[in-house]
Amino acid sequence: MKGTMLYGPRDIRFEERPDPAITLPTDAILRVAAACVCGSDLWSYRGLNPIKQPSPMGHEYCGIVEEVGGAVTVVKPGQFVIGSFFASDNTCAHCRAGYQTACVQRELVSTAQAPRLRVPLADGTLVATPELPSGHMIPSLLTLSDVMGTGWFAAVAANVRPGATVAVVGDGAVGLLGVLAARRMGAARIVAMSRHAPRQKLAREFGATDIVSERGDEAVARIKDLTNGVGADSVLECVGTGEAMRQAIGSTRPGGSIGCVGVPHGVELDGRELFMTFVHLHGGPAPVRRFLPELINLVWSGAIHPGKVFDLTLPLAQVADAYKAMDERRAIKVLLQP
Repeated sequence: MKGTMLYGPRDIRFEERPDPAITLPTDAILRVAAACVCGSDLWSYRGLNPIKQPSPMGHEYCGIVEEVGGAVTVVKPGQFVIGSFFASDNTCAHCRAGYQTACVQRELVSTAQAPRLRVPLADGTLVATPELPSGHMIPSLLTLSDVMGTGWFAAVAANVRPGATVAVVGDGAVGLLGVLAARRMGAARIVAMSRHAPRQKLAREFGATDIVSERGDEAVARIKDLTNGVGADSVLECVGTGEAMRQAIGSTRPGGSIGCVGVPHGVELDGRELFMTFVHLHGGPAPVRRFLPELINLVWSGAIHPGKVFDLTLPLAQVADAYKAMDERRAIKVLLQP
């Protein structure tokens, strides 16, 4: 089969790779129904995460189970399933506490931009839909593998409560779906920080009540302005840069909470300054597996439509064009069809 490989900065190729096979009795092989490019993939694509050798790409996936190992008892061939970007056993102490991305057996799923995929620890990682979904539902189900689950975790980590004022730093897919999550959790006011009209429009559709186009100190001043000098109860940091983190901290009221899910690059915090803010800071790689059953139900019932973040669909063979479109911010998120 052919799959996506990154050779170096902005050098994406779609080339022959070995077919995946069962290597451990806890594995499953999926026929991928849809994959996509993640904003976090761009760190490597831009050369900010140096790679030492050509690397397969893709950690967001959904599809049909084709084959399972001898120890797999829950997942069955023929099921439509969604899994996290980290495989987990879902039984260790960390998994039972709801942090499956910290599983003692965790393994990164990193070859999903391909027609077929091996998923380790299948019983702990994959969650089946009630039945085979219709085609129009697949984009929303695909988001649950990462960006919707990550946006949801950002809101959970930021302690979003009914009636709260929430600010979202970042207008990529995760930030936009953080808006959707905050609205679903009952936030009364949601400020989306964005300077791009199409993303602002989608943020409004997902539930944003206010848009702040400024950045840095000016953005913090606008948030304070909008909240009578208090700051937001909850802030979702969905970028991962030092500027975004400083913006998040500055926008949070004393005693408020920040959910940080942007993969950190160049983030350095002054302990004394942080100490004096009185903010709660929580985050990390989102434990998507924790939220999959609930989010699948919300998509299946039509309560949420997170698939709207896909504003470009391309054949998997054109994956290089997908990366380029996202790198140039011509697309929020690109869906790849095998």
